[in-house]
Amino acid sequence: MDWQAMLLDNWHVKLVCLVLIVAAYIDGRQLRVPNWLTFPMVLSGLVYGLVAGGWLGLWDGFLGMVVGLACLLPLYAVGGMGAGDVKLLAGVGAWLGPQITFYAFCVSSIVGALMAVAMVAYRRTFRKHYENFVVILTEWMTVKNPAELAKIAAERKSQMFLLPYGIPICIGSIAYFLYEGLL
Repeated sequence: MDWQAMLLDNWHVKLVCLVLIVAAYIDGRQLRVPNWLTFPMVLSGLVYGLVAGGWLGLWDGFLGMVVGLACLLPLYAVGGMGAGDVKLLAGVGAWLGPQITFYAFCVSSIVGALMAVAMVAYRRTFRKHYENFVVILTEWMTVKNPAELAKIAAERKSQMFLLPYGIPICIGSIAYFLYEGLL
């Protein structure tokens, strides 16, 4: 087996996986994905797109970044996740483009939902979380101002059981990359 060829084939996807693993580890321990990891990921992804594909490559990276932001920014805006998670997915987009980013987001959402259900089951707090879900859903349907929703969510955050969403982003994205044969 030619290890060098194996490592260099789709090296950019492997680099993204490495960053995702580091982000998941940090998020699991600190409940945050730091800027020192996400900002260089986004910027280097855009530079990679420019170098590898010229202006079209830069455009693809930019669109991927926008898709990553657009997928998670609404949840961030109402207090559903941290900014680091949003920037992490934007970094995936900058490196891998809009289509891969969107599908990685979809798989990550499923992983995140399964993890949340598993965490609730482990703690046996179904009733509490169901009641929180109903309250949040009611707020979303009645409060039309995203800033007000964010304020309400921020007040509730200290009482919530938080899911380090960098972990589902990591697992879901890498699972999608494997499924697509990118690794």
